[in-house]
Amino acid sequence: MPLTQRLARLLPLLIATLSQPALADGLPPSVLRALKAVQIPAASVAVVVQPVDVATPLVAHNAQAAMNPASVMKLLTTYAALDLLGPAYTWKTTAWVESAASDGVLNGNLYLKGSGDPRFAIEHLSGLLRQLRVRGIRQIYGDIVLDRTAFNVPAIDPGAFDDKPMRPYNVGPDALLINFRALRFTLLPDNGQPRLLAETPSDGLRIDNRLRNGEGGCSSDWKELINVRLIPENNGNRLEFTGSYSPLCGERSLNLAPLPADAQASGLIRALWSELGGSLNGQVRGGGVPLGSKLLAQHESPPLADAVRDINKFSNNVMARQVFLTLGNDNAPATAERAQQRVADWLNGRGLRFPELVLENGSGLSRRERISAGSLNRLLLDAWKNPVMPEFVSSMPIVGIDGTMKKRLAASDATGRAHIKTGTLDGVKTAAGYALDAQGRRYAVTFLINHPRAQAGAAAIDALLVWVAQRRVGESKPLLENE
Repeated sequence: MPLTQRLARLLPLLIATLSQPALADGLPPSVLRALKAVQIPAASVAVVVQPVDVATPLVAHNAQAAMNPASVMKLLTTYAALDLLGPAYTWKTTAWVESAASDGVLNGNLYLKGSGDPRFAIEHLSGLLRQLRVRGIRQIYGDIVLDRTAFNVPAIDPGAFDDKPMRPYNVGPDALLINFRALRFTLLPDNGQPRLLAETPSDGLRIDNRLRNGEGGCSSDWKELINVRLIPENNGNRLEFTGSYSPLCGERSLNLAPLPADAQASGLIRALWSELGGSLNGQVRGGGVPLGSKLLAQHESPPLADAVRDINKFSNNVMARQVFLTLGNDNAPATAERAQQRVADWLNGRGLRFPELVLENGSGLSRRERISAGSLNRLLLDAWKNPVMPEFVSSMPIVGIDGTMKKRLAASDATGRAHIKTGTLDGVKTAAGYALDAQGRRYAVTFLINHPRAQAGAAAIDALLVWVAQRRVGESKPLLENE
């Protein structure tokens, strides 16, 4: 198309974007009404809406305010990882020996070395152990040594964030993270007492079910009615369940992370190795692979793009922290500080200067992390022009369809027309991503709420997404904040 024709087509749009007056508070009326209904002041909100193909925002409210983004911070971590590492990047979990096995017997230690794989699950560990059996190892006289040296991170208190130390999302980063350090249980109603099925094998762990049938219906906080306590014993650990479970809840899954890293790995490895017909005379313990060891087997993870999809679709904090630290694992053990510096250097290299940015762990599960709506908007616009854009956009939940947005705005004008990452903490409610208007034009959208009543602000975020979905060029005025 000739340049003159393209300019002629763009001229009405530029006029509509630049010549209209700003409205009070810089927010659409439907959003203001939703905020007012739940008593959240506009000053506690930051919003930016901008077409991906125009330099001027359509909505810009409190755009420069540094705010806690909650899990929306995962967009920065995953975009940086896709661009720096590449969508095809993989992690390798390897098995090493110092000497070869003879007649099925390994007289020394077996070493398992991690590289930070964010979703090395039971089936992957079983597959790696099966490779050892295929290679002739049946009995290990030494120890199984777990090498976590790819990450140099201090141990964390899993209960420090919200006093829920057994919740899997509070598990700290681990270069040899196995099955998210989680145990899966299934709860089933039964006559007299709920049944509790241990789905995850763990050698040496005894399950003590003291649950009672709860009265009334199945509440949304059914997990809060179950108390779990880990009790060390002479021959292992006992996991005691007390509290109540309503029969009306039906069959439910409960994922817990009650064991320290070495104990969880030991119980799972021993159980799986035994299932494969192997035996272990020694212990399962931490350590490092000695120089001169020989690579025996390895598991290669699915590509980074798959991990990014899980992180953003389902807001997986543990995986996000693993990916964030991987950015700091550049020819040296990864630290949070190295990862933070690499992200900062990457932003500067792309001309994205975010002076208010505070990164802690890259997952948004933090009281310290800060970014502005304006910076997030610039990040989204930059990502739209990047070759990794398809992988980045498709990793976000689709409104009313899947992920954390599956039950939001179903059967609305916004259903299926926006890819939106959400975030939630006490006092924080956020969303950011991309949305289509009624004519198929795409916008970068960011909405941050930091207020004690933030959880009630979901309706305001939804109102903005519907407003964008219903918008037609020329019908809505640009809403630029008066400064």
